[in-house]
Amino acid sequence: MSERGRGQRGQRPWSVCTSEMLGLALAGNGLDPDEPVLEFSLACSDLITPSLDRKPNTFVAVSCNTSEPFWTKHAQTEIIEGTSNPIFLSSIAFFQDSHINQQTQVKLSVYDVKDRSQGTMYLLGSALFTVKELLQDKDHKLHLTLRSAENERVGTITLVAWQMEERRDQRTPVSRLPDTINGRTVLSVDESLTESLGVRAKYASLCKDTFLRSAFGGTMSRMYRFPTTDGNNLRILEQMAESVLSLNVPRQFVKLLLEEDTARVIELEELGELSPCWESLRRQIVTQYQTIILTYQDTLNNLHNYKGPSFKASSLKAERKLEFMPTNLHVQRMRVQDVSGFDHTYDLVTIGAPAAHCQGFKSSGLRKLIQKFEEAKKISALSSSQSIVYIPQDIVRAKEIIAHINTLKTQVSYYTERLSRAAKERSSNGLERTLAILADKTRQLVTVCDCKLLASAIQALNAARPEYIASKVSPSADAEQVVLRNDQDTLLAKWSGSNSRTSLHVDWHEEEWEKVWLNVDKSLECIIQRVDKLLQKERLHSDSSEDMAQNDQQGGSTPKKDGSPAGDEASAGEWSEALYPLLTTLTECVAMMSDKAKKSMVFLLMQDSAPTIALDLSLQYRRDVVFCQTLTALICGFILKLRNCLRDDGFLRQLYTIGLLAQFESLLSTYGEELAMLEDMSVGINDLRNVTFKVTQASSSSAPDMLPVITGNRDGFNVRIPLPGTLFDALPREIQNGMLLRVQPVLFNVGINEQQTLAEKFGDTSLQEIINLESLARLNSYYEQFKEVLPDDCLPRSRSQTCLPELLRFLGQNVHARKNKNVDILWQAAEICRRLNGVRFTSCKSAKDRTAMSVTLEQCLILQHEHGMAPQVFTQALDCMRSIGTREGVTQKNLSGVLPVRDLRLDPTLLYSLPLLALSPNLLFVWLFLSVAFLLAKLRYS
Repeated sequence: MSERGRGQRGQRPWSVCTSEMLGLALAGNGLDPDEPVLEFSLACSDLITPSLDRKPNTFVAVSCNTSEPFWTKHAQTEIIEGTSNPIFLSSIAFFQDSHINQQTQVKLSVYDVKDRSQGTMYLLGSALFTVKELLQDKDHKLHLTLRSAENERVGTITLVAWQMEERRDQRTPVSRLPDTINGRTVLSVDESLTESLGVRAKYASLCKDTFLRSAFGGTMSRMYRFPTTDGNNLRILEQMAESVLSLNVPRQFVKLLLEEDTARVIELEELGELSPCWESLRRQIVTQYQTIILTYQDTLNNLHNYKGPSFKASSLKAERKLEFMPTNLHVQRMRVQDVSGFDHTYDLVTIGAPAAHCQGFKSSGLRKLIQKFEEAKKISALSSSQSIVYIPQDIVRAKEIIAHINTLKTQVSYYTERLSRAAKERSSNGLERTLAILADKTRQLVTVCDCKLLASAIQALNAARPEYIASKVSPSADAEQVVLRNDQDTLLAKWSGSNSRTSLHVDWHEEEWEKVWLNVDKSLECIIQRVDKLLQKERLHSDSSEDMAQNDQQGGSTPKKDGSPAGDEASAGEWSEALYPLLTTLTECVAMMSDKAKKSMVFLLMQDSAPTIALDLSLQYRRDVVFCQTLTALICGFILKLRNCLRDDGFLRQLYTIGLLAQFESLLSTYGEELAMLEDMSVGINDLRNVTFKVTQASSSSAPDMLPVITGNRDGFNVRIPLPGTLFDALPREIQNGMLLRVQPVLFNVGINEQQTLAEKFGDTSLQEIINLESLARLNSYYEQFKEVLPDDCLPRSRSQTCLPELLRFLGQNVHARKNKNVDILWQAAEICRRLNGVRFTSCKSAKDRTAMSVTLEQCLILQHEHGMAPQVFTQALDCMRSIGTREGVTQKNLSGVLPVRDLRLDPTLLYSLPLLALSPNLLFVWLFLSVAFLLAKLRYS
């Protein structure tokens, strides 16, 4: 270190190594909840191997010993190949939960990897130091001699502690470490990052933030220091966490499905008495629903009884008890601090492809199954041309009518009660305001019920009553009747006779239904007229009172008339008595109209679903499984994005104006089972368009009260996100007032494995092309909406020289180009998503290997393009993240999935024991025996 640098460092807080200051040094940075209490980087020099004809491939394993007689494995660096002077990009970080102190001993063990593919390695040498020694050194740098097991010198290891302090303007370069690795130039580590990079914005820590901790846990962290092109350094914190929502959301979702299907059975039972043929049809449908209800009940019980970790390992993909849980759902975060002092956070959700693994893929995935189902319905309709058949638009309309009737009937009942209360309180303003709302809701209900579809459905229901069938009994062979025939093992009801369709109009005319809803309209008009008279009388009374008051002031005071209070009470009683019978009539008319309309729509849906009910429910169950997995990932992404951008006014404005962009990246091949998985996944993601979010204020700061709450049914789900009061107050008024926040999901898929090679040569890639084209259209539409209503300053800044329209144009060119394994599609779609304030999701079959490759590559590309990471270290940085980064933790968790995530910190003992196996074959047996014993012991006492 230069003399000038030492002079600038004269007032460093760690330079005076009193006991008090050493304690402060290990306390971390109170402003930054993710700040490690100790972080240091490593470099080796002059390493000597027994074999002089090769240079070592080295990594450093770090162990610590605080109070126990055994060493605890803490971390390791990446492997650097072919050099005796390696500089490691990964830094060793001890966070607050490491519980280190001044007396903690740290052992640095340097290993030489002879064959990386085989995993053969041996211990080259090791060195020891205590934390106190590192902190007491004036430069916080130690040069330690590495000694082999035979106590021979095999090289030197240098460690430099990264110091945290508030002033960023005092920078001193360190002496240059070896700057070449395997013939490649590597920029030296600059000491500018030994200083605290002040946190200018409130940072939401995965580990410490109260709101995020309610949803995420088991956070794994890794630290890196990467050089930049301008000679500075980037400080990277990579984190990965799992989510309790992996279990919480499926529990809520399955409960809603159970309630919806139970309500469906109740609606069918409430249709009343039907003729024998229709009754038989109803019993068949109810039986099918009861079977699926039992399945949902078993699933819900299994989810509530599950006591394992809060993520589902890939080995449990086909576990029926957990099929609604997403596979390997994790949130990935990269936090970058550069010399400017700003924090840049990049969040990503990784998930195994949402698919119905339990149900298998022999019959293809959801896209083809839905297509086959629709064809089966058409064939069923064509084969029974005289049966009552409704077009798909009628079915959608019928479901909407039922939903509107349920909502509006409840609202009319509520405002009727409020109007009665206002009359009792003799509140003119309350009466007038409530009446306006009641009139609006009642007229909306009448409008919903005044449609031809509803009238024809009511006619059909009346024709299905036993009395109607009895009235049509005739000895004539051409008599009108309803018959049942066996159509592909499914009972199908149809009308027979020469005048089957027009027979519905006999004995029941549209005029009779019109009378029902006209009675509602007339009842409302009576209430309006009566309220107008009451208010007019009240105004006249008020005007006369004012005239009398003026006369009193002009001619002197006169005695007040007796009984004015009693007169007020009489007036209030008069209002209530005048309105009560009218409100009762309106309530009865609304109930009768709503009941008749709802039953007719239920009967319509029963007719439509009867021929294919078994196939319909089986398909719906598969769709529910896939959608639940997708919904869980979406909620995780929304929570992360909302919390991280809580003070980004541009993003919040974009959120409530045009909704949230959710971009899913898939690496599935279009060959074999993965083709069917892609079909499932694409349908599940498309169904997310029926999801809305609503942000509310949490009732308390306890974790359960801040978990999302799901409401709704298959026609549309709403997710309520409770925020702590202080965070809720930071939201714009539109979101605070309960505005529903929409979602625009897009999916881009590019297969990259060897199976995709087979698909491109011998199979079919049309599904991938169709999915990418559909998503491109939706992405362009989203951007067009953005341009119409929002300014460009709502979007985040980027160092990229390519504007968004150009990126979209390039993406379009790549999507339309028939190029094998065109990963440019994924990179461009990801960048567009980030530039449009979107949420990113990445998945492959199990969210392990291919996902890890994609995530780490994306992180390195971001560091290079957005933060100026030196291109000379790109490959080394990528290898570093892939070999020892957090994504490697996913593999460990899946291999030891039986252990809770809190125990994963012990798993590296198994990994670090591998070098010992090269010493003696007998140790292999001992190691395996002890490892199995260790796992069994953990299982027994966990």
